[in-house]
Amino acid sequence: MDFAPSIAAYGADLTGLICGFRFTPGQPGEPVTCDDVRDALRRTRTPAAAAEDDNAFYWLHFNLAHAAAQPWLRTQLDLPDAFFEMLVEGSHSTRIEQQEGALLAVVNDVMFDFELTPSQIATLWSYTHERILVTARLKPLRSIDRLRGYVRNGETFRSPAELLVHLMRDQADLMVEIVRRSSVDVDRAEDAFLASRRPKSRHDLAAMRRILVRLQRMLAPEPGSVFRLLARPPRWLQAPDMQDLREATEEFSLVLGDMAGLVERIKLLQEEIAARLEEQNNRTLFTLTLVTVLALPINIVAGFFGMNVGGIPLAENRHGFWLMVLVVATFTALLGWWVFRNRGDR
Repeated sequence: MDFAPSIAAYGADLTGLICGFRFTPGQPGEPVTCDDVRDALRRTRTPAAAAEDDNAFYWLHFNLAHAAAQPWLRTQLDLPDAFFEMLVEGSHSTRIEQQEGALLAVVNDVMFDFELTPSQIATLWSYTHERILVTARLKPLRSIDRLRGYVRNGETFRSPAELLVHLMRDQADLMVEIVRRSSVDVDRAEDAFLASRRPKSRHDLAAMRRILVRLQRMLAPEPGSVFRLLARPPRWLQAPDMQDLREATEEFSLVLGDMAGLVERIKLLQEEIAARLEEQNNRTLFTLTLVTVLALPINIVAGFFGMNVGGIPLAENRHGFWLMVLVVATFTALLGWWVFRNRGDR
């Protein structure tokens, strides 16, 4: 197939197909082009029976940023309207649900880096049936590249559902990596805090906590959708695929528990840092209050004796200065004792 010299077609053919593979059980995937898929679909009217011979099935991966991708999907594949509605809806939370006998799934991926903005989370939409898996994305996903590498290295798959579960396991591995790296940062912050060194700032911890909560919400599958699928699976879904999906869900549950615990650790560390800062502020305020109180007697006496009026006491006494020093020192000592006594009572 000839490729037009267009930047829009970079990384995909003229229909937006990035890669396509034909699988037979127990055999490695064979690359296919859009023409191959079209010829196979012309023999039947439904994609589920497109490769009826040898129980073959297809995986087609599309670039939705390509202008021709969605039109080709609508005209050449018998996909339900729910799939295209899912592409334009606002919710990108990870989920898998059954629609018209097929599995519709939303899978998210992110290149782990706390400096990244939330918009750099990539979303993958998929349609899975007995003989076909269609995946589509706007931005490149690391999980898809990893799956393509496995396929090109000769790994075999028994069904499209196993390909989908493989993607979900890759997402679980991504969450494990995020938890591990975040745990290292939190451990360092805790060690610095316990050693009375300057720990991570509260703003850094707050940013880490917000991103973890957002990733937890975006990457975690919706429990209700998975439970509904496991309770009433489509007829074509094989028992091994159901078992793999159940195990993947359990892996997600464990990782989510670790992520929730990490978020709680960050919250407690933030509270401890805030408490220490508040204690330091209280000590600083006490010092300022003490200085102000101790300077109060001399300021009062200086104010009185600074008045240019007659009748100032001890003005003619040669020991008047030292007498006033004694009076000020006595009052200052009494005020200092009172302040420290009240501090001890608290």
